[in-house]
Amino acid sequence: MQASKGTRTKTRNVLKKKPRASGLSPITKGLQIFESGEKVNIVIDPSVHKGMPFSRFHGLTGVIVGSRGAAYEVSVKSGNKTKMVVARPEHLVRNVQ
Repeated sequence: MQASKGTRTKTRNVLKKKPRASGLSPITKGLQIFESGEKVNIVIDPSVHKGMPFSRFHGLTGVIVGSRGAAYEVSVKSGNKTKMVVARPEHLVRNVQ
């Protein structure tokens, strides 16, 4: 049988929570508001399937460009290209430096 090539292949460890953090995340994580030009880290929350960015962008830092409905457009540098990632606020964390 041929292996499936879905969007969540090879993500056994990337999309896994620690035992104490299992379950749904707090509601305040989904109610975060970001301004355009703000730096954010993309940290995928596996308990929320909606608005989940592709696993390749997990752990990357980008800049908020705008919003698209309830989600945000994040500009991320991947290799030599700049890519646009659309992700909901549950998967974004403020970059504090």
